[in-house]
Amino acid sequence: MLNLISDSSCDLRAFELSGPQVRLQVIPMHLHIDHKDFPDDEDLNLREMLEAMAKAPSSTACPSPQAFADAFAQEKESICVTISSPLSGTYQAAVTGRELALAEDPERKIFVLDSRSTAGGMALLLRKAAALYEAGRPFEEICDILTTYRDNLRTCFTLMSFHNLVQAGRMKPITGALLQTLGIHVIAQATPEGSISVAGKARGEVKTYQAIVEQMKKSKNCRGAEVIVSHCENLVGAVRLKEHILKELPVRSVEIRSCRGLTGYYAMEGGLILAY
Repeated sequence: MLNLISDSSCDLRAFELSGPQVRLQVIPMHLHIDHKDFPDDEDLNLREMLEAMAKAPSSTACPSPQAFADAFAQEKESICVTISSPLSGTYQAAVTGRELALAEDPERKIFVLDSRSTAGGMALLLRKAAALYEAGRPFEEICDILTTYRDNLRTCFTLMSFHNLVQAGRMKPITGALLQTLGIHVIAQATPEGSISVAGKARGEVKTYQAIVEQMKKSKNCRGAEVIVSHCENLVGAVRLKEHILKELPVRSVEIRSCRGLTGYYAMEGGLILAY
């Protein structure tokens, strides 16, 4: 059995990729709000978290290396996909966990992949790994294919507020100020290294969705692409963006998903994260 492991910013639940040949383990991130711990697990109430976050200081914490080591110990072959390393210490924690697990059993095969993304980008990588394993591809070949696939994925997003990204040092303060003072929607993207840069600006909902579609056209050939739109309490916006994408681009599919805790923390209410 292939042991798939990810942190909770993948926005997947374990049961979504668990079967006879593949098992997914999702290790929760932690959100600290007003001295209260919110584990990003199956019991997290996103609405409660967002309401608490609006009233008090907050921060996030990545899983420990031991949590990853324990997960790696469950099977002989493990593939781990983490949130982008410039956004979190999770990738390094997973690498350290790999070293701990191999010290116990050097015969294990463990591959840790920095997604250079989050949310839907991670989900696409995990699904690709499962499909390749179920098709009978060798472990080493799967790792090579995943790396190439990762390099061809793109992530962009537009948020109603960039407060938490700026507060955590993930984005320059000027971007958040621009959004709040001028009413401009900023379209941001993940760079090839996995950090955040501004890709465009638009005023108004319709123009924002069109700007995202134009960014998709510029960034890669989207013919046959699988697209995931993750939303934080903004299903209406996600559906409208999906309609724009399907009208303008020859993609294979557009899936809408709800953010879990960590992605909801950074997206904040109304945010949309796009992976393709």
